[in-house]
Amino acid sequence: MKLFRYFTQGLLVIVPLAITVIILLKIYSLINGLFVWFGLEADNFIGMAIILALVIGIIILIGVFASSFVFTTMFAFMEKVIEHTPGIKHVYSPIKDFMQAFVGNKKKFNRPVLVLTNPSAGIEEMGFITNEDLNDFGMKNKVAVYMPHSYAFSGRLVFVPKENIKKVDAKSGDTMKFIVTGGVVDVHEEQ
Repeated sequence: MKLFRYFTQGLLVIVPLAITVIILLKIYSLINGLFVWFGLEADNFIGMAIILALVIGIIILIGVFASSFVFTTMFAFMEKVIEHTPGIKHVYSPIKDFMQAFVGNKKKFNRPVLVLTNPSAGIEEMGFITNEDLNDFGMKNKVAVYMPHSYAFSGRLVFVPKENIKKVDAKSGDTMKFIVTGGVVDVHEEQ
């Protein structure tokens, strides 16, 4: 069982990184191919620097295009089709939700809290409120709190009575850094 957990934890670390590297290498390869097609030498340092600058520029342009009304309308239609396609929707939707929880306009981890997990010892853990209305699950006066693990891209979801929660007066990004690094990062020093 632990072996499987380590395997999935490794996947959570490697897959996003690998996908990013593969995409960047494909874009680099495409631009390098264009250089060769036009008869330009791209194997030297200057050629590589130009290609790298073009890759970064293309990514920025895609970001600008992705923010436009035409793209958002087109993408919303495409997303509807994907989310209603059997099989694909079970892969696409969770990945989309996971990515939106960390980046984008719909960040979910924006309400840091301290949770009293062991009242007799006074032990508290840091987490983020993800849902304050659990009536659909028959849990009144409780909230859902995501508790990230240190040095991992994993965590756990706990349901906590509201009286066992204290809001943290800190930026959510700083709180996440603090939790993920096991408390060793000095948040004020990084700013």
